[in-house]
Amino acid sequence: MKTTEINPIIDNARFTGFHGMVVLLCALLLIFDGYDLFIYGVVLPVLMSEWGLTPVQAGALGSYALFGMMFGAFVFGPLADRIGRKRGIAICFVLFSASTFLNGFATSPTEFGIYRFIAGLGCGGLMPNAVALMNEYAPKRTRSTLVALMFSGYSLGGMLSAGLGIYILPRFGWQAMFYAAAIPLLLLPFIMWKLPESVGFLLRQGENQKARDLLAKVDPTVHIPADTQLVAADAKGAGVPMLDLVKEGRAAGTFLIWVAFFCCLLMVYALGSWLPKLMAGAGYSLGSSLSFLLALNFGGMAGAIAGGWLGDRFSLPKVVVAFFTAGTLAIALLGFKSPMPVLYLLIFIAGATTIGTQILLYANTAQFYPLAMRSTGLGWASGVGRTGAIVGPLLGGSLLAAALPLQMNFLVFAIPGLVAALAMGCFILFNRRSATPLVAPVANPASRRAPTAVSG
Repeated sequence: MKTTEINPIIDNARFTGFHGMVVLLCALLLIFDGYDLFIYGVVLPVLMSEWGLTPVQAGALGSYALFGMMFGAFVFGPLADRIGRKRGIAICFVLFSASTFLNGFATSPTEFGIYRFIAGLGCGGLMPNAVALMNEYAPKRTRSTLVALMFSGYSLGGMLSAGLGIYILPRFGWQAMFYAAAIPLLLLPFIMWKLPESVGFLLRQGENQKARDLLAKVDPTVHIPADTQLVAADAKGAGVPMLDLVKEGRAAGTFLIWVAFFCCLLMVYALGSWLPKLMAGAGYSLGSSLSFLLALNFGGMAGAIAGGWLGDRFSLPKVVVAFFTAGTLAIALLGFKSPMPVLYLLIFIAGATTIGTQILLYANTAQFYPLAMRSTGLGWASGVGRTGAIVGPLLGGSLLAAALPLQMNFLVFAIPGLVAALAMGCFILFNRRSATPLVAPVANPASRRAPTAVSG
């Protein structure tokens, strides 16, 4: 029987309405995910006042969801390699939406923290699976751009959270912010109806006709004869163990990716949790402080899209290094007295180079690992990164409790950016010395240079 490799069909396809639908649905999922994640930073000043929380207690409370995200990424990334991306996404979506809704009924910090932990399980699992699914269907020449466009939904969710907070908090209280999380559950049946399953998973399950139907949507110009067997060159059995992530020359790349994830997520959640409170402490009103969070997420969306576009034309790791370097400088300068337009610009750059770079790291990681272990690799990178996300709010609380000058708080927040830039610089050097490139640019007629994966 003849065989046809699926990866070249996907890699060389032109952008179609099917690709647009996948981008839109995954972006919609991440809008809700981003809303649930950034909501804590929005309500934090009100919660601290109402429940009498110290900065250390507030930092610990903010970390409950991030502990959940760490475990969710570890569990639901590999689980999706077993049960399919679509089922994994559905489970995670229900977990975080229902738990966030229940947060509005919490009457104590302990109850609030339990719901946040459960919501974190879903948020942590959704992100790597959505990235893996988008990366699997995106044509190679526009892969980074499409993943970044999809991931901009995460920043839109943060903007939605901050924007609603400016209007809702003074009028209806912090509980109403969480009640709104029930709305996404109404859209779940439509999302699951339209969202495609992973082609690689369908082939492993022996559902060849469904895989054929999906490939016909990916590239309507390709004809696959009925007597042809579809294969994935890098397909393995479902459920790739974690140790496979460090085999076949991937150990150094895996470690450096984990370092970058840890540092990046530390900065994202330190700023996301404490920026409004720090700015309120510096004399700005609650509305102005929340508008800073809005600017941070707007920058994250712009940075993701610009970074994805640059990543499809240049080496994606080099773009990541440049973003981390710019982010280090912008965050360090936030603590110094600046005119309001300059302050907003610095916050915009900080968002573009932290939230936006997080998205580029996901794209880089998805291209680094073979298809059969992609969810596992993304899940572990995200899970290790979540330890940095846990440290971020705790670090912010400790700094606030120490009553340090505003400049020192932001200088401390900037240090991980420098570490991450060095880690990705080493990733590039290792890539050059490796016999098998990790993520390298290749010539493409539709794109001057595009990052490519080891395995396709």
